[in-house]
Amino acid sequence: MGNRYFGTYETFKTPSQKEGGALMGSDNLVGDRYSIELEMEEGAHRAWVVNRFGKRIGFFEPGASRQLSLLRAQGLELVALLSYVGFEREGKAGSYFGECAVLAYHPAYEEAFSRFADGIGARLAEGVRPQIDLGEEGAQRIIESDGAWSPKQTLGAPRKQEGVMVMKQRRSFADKAVEQGRAGNPGCYAASILFIVAALGLVAFAVASCTGVL
Repeated sequence: MGNRYFGTYETFKTPSQKEGGALMGSDNLVGDRYSIELEMEEGAHRAWVVNRFGKRIGFFEPGASRQLSLLRAQGLELVALLSYVGFEREGKAGSYFGECAVLAYHPAYEEAFSRFADGIGARLAEGVRPQIDLGEEGAQRIIESDGAWSPKQTLGAPRKQEGVMVMKQRRSFADKAVEQGRAGNPGCYAASILFIVAALGLVAFAVASCTGVL
């Protein structure tokens, strides 16, 4: 049936500080699933990363955008999963960027690959970057397991570079509390918020005691 699967990690840029700031917020959590919108801009391919709320947060480089356009033309479905958010100091301002695990798969196996994508997203949320360049052998294992299989091989942490800071590479406790709220568990969400407030209160009390304020 030809190509059934393609997986890679790609870096994207944000168009402005507004989108960069949004990347640090609760609407964009590590492991979140994103759709990809393809356009031609001034004769060049541009693939936009769009979050679950319909907001464009960034775009891939021209080479990656063209490759994704070719995969879409072959009839493959495209999905992206946020793996980390970084900040690059340049000039006086600096700019945010991000990396996504990008998956392309044949729609005939939508259920299996969607389940597989959910599993990859869950591992990214824990700070693990699974190997997703799996070829046809990996695609067959995904299909045969109905998406339950996940590769054992992982990639290392983002490479440290001068002037570049990794801002988010896993979900924090607060992020998980936000996700509980999204999932319709207000009780868990409220309890998590109370826990965070209590923890901050204990930290403030400890600091005050050590400094002699109390």
